[in-house]
Amino acid sequence: MTHERFAYLAEKYIDTVFRVAFSYLKSREDADDVTQEVFMKLYSVNTVFESEEHIRNWLIRVTINQCRKQFRSPWRRLENIDDYAAALSFEDDNDRELFRAVMGLEQKYRSVIFLYYYIGYSTAEIADILGAPVNTVSTRLRRARARLKTILTEVEHD
Repeated sequence: MTHERFAYLAEKYIDTVFRVAFSYLKSREDADDVTQEVFMKLYSVNTVFESEEHIRNWLIRVTINQCRKQFRSPWRRLENIDDYAAALSFEDDNDRELFRAVMGLEQKYRSVIFLYYYIGYSTAEIADILGAPVNTVSTRLRRARARLKTILTEVEHD
C-alpha cells in the first residue's frame, strides 16, 4: 500500500474505527490504542481490497477483533462513559440520554445499534461484519430497541 493511499484511508476512516472501538471498550485511551493498532495492520496488510466498502468492512471487523483481544488483556480497565459522552457534541439532552442508554446495553445489542444508527450500515452489512445471520442481527436490533424504549421510559418517569 502506498503512503498516499494509506493517508487517504486513515483520514477517511479514523473516526469510524475510533467510534466502533469506543462503543466496545468505553475508554478513550483504549479506543485510541485499538485505532492505532488497526491502522498499523492496514498499513502492513498485503490484501488487495475489492472496493472502498471492502476496506471499510475489513477495518470494522479488525477493530472488533482488536477490541475483543483487549477485553482478554489483564490490563483492561473501564472508564466512565461520561468522559466520552462529554466529548461528543450533542445538540439536545435527549440525544445525550439516548447515547448513554445505548452504551449501557449488553455488547451484542450495543454493537448492532451502534453500527446501524451511528455508522449507517444495513442489517445485511452488519451481519457480514459480525459474522452473524441477518435474522440474528434483525432480532438483536428489535430487542435492543425494546430495551432502549424501556430504559428511556423509566428515565422519563424518574
